[in-house]
Amino acid sequence: MQEEDSANGAEAFATAIAAEIPRLRRFARVLARGDAADDLVQETLLRAISAREQFEPGTNLRAWLFTILRHARAANLRRASRSPIMEAENLPESPVSGGQEERQAMRDVAAAFRKLARIHREALWLVVVEGLDYAEAARILNVPPGTLRSRLSRAREALREGIGGTLPDFASDEGEG
Repeated sequence: MQEEDSANGAEAFATAIAAEIPRLRRFARVLARGDAADDLVQETLLRAISAREQFEPGTNLRAWLFTILRHARAANLRRASRSPIMEAENLPESPVSGGQEERQAMRDVAAAFRKLARIHREALWLVVVEGLDYAEAARILNVPPGTLRSRLSRAREALREGIGGTLPDFASDEGEG
């Protein structure tokens, strides 16, 4: 009977993790490009499955997975820094839609986003794109909530400056919690 409960729990855990893969892929593409992002997601999934016992039921699975992803990325960067062949940290190409003006506006935002410091890109991505509240994003980034707010403010201002001040103000209360 316990084996059946354990199998059901493992299946439910795997299903919950599978549901987070699209978000993991998006965040991985903020940190790395192409195959490196896919490899990062795969490594995250392997680490999460092997560390299943460390996950506390009832806590935020997405935040736990994002933390694993960031740690995996840091480990990859440490390994790469010791390698004689090292690629520059890249960001994904931005998806574009609509007409010529929309494409150009998207390129401008993407270019400004790429110029942000990594700590600002991560903070902005987690709160604005992934919709995490400030407490969860701060936990993932391993910083106090006040530091996260400061990074978000600086990132938003840098984006505005990077595209000539035409960026609409993000809802500053979004994600607070």
